[in-house]
Amino acid sequence: MLIPSLHKALNELELLLQQLSNDDFTLPCKGLSNSTIGEHTRHIIEMFQCLENQYENGVVNYDKRNRDYRIQSDTHFALKCIADIKNQLEKDNKNLLLEQIVDQEELHIESNYFRELLYNLEHCIHHQALIKVAVLQLEHLQIDADFGVARSTIEYRKQCAQ
Repeated sequence: MLIPSLHKALNELELLLQQLSNDDFTLPCKGLSNSTIGEHTRHIIEMFQCLENQYENGVVNYDKRNRDYRIQSDTHFALKCIADIKNQLEKDNKNLLLEQIVDQEELHIESNYFRELLYNLEHCIHHQALIKVAVLQLEHLQIDADFGVARSTIEYRKQCAQ
């Protein structure tokens, strides 16, 4: 169920990017402290890439991302990156060590691949919610009503509607 949910979130992002010009993609949004849809998209993509690139050695540090600014300025390149991510998601679950510095303290936390995929899904949805703020200023775009909404919220709303 996790992989299909990841594909769903990434497909939603792809559908949005297919509607965007590079100008729309790089347009600062006042409601997001002048960040752009492209910047949020790059952040989503690079978190997935980071997990992919560090999977083999078993130590994941999301602060050690590539920060490829082409992703935030070129919708076609961003779409290619998303397609690559979707093709690489299905791996065996294995133990991973999450490494991060928080308030000048280096932390090492045991995790596993599936847990990190789930983290990336939730992180993706969070940034899609932020992207939605920018999309609302671009009236010519259409997005699904559930874009940027947590899966648990969608299920809750379904239950309330019954």
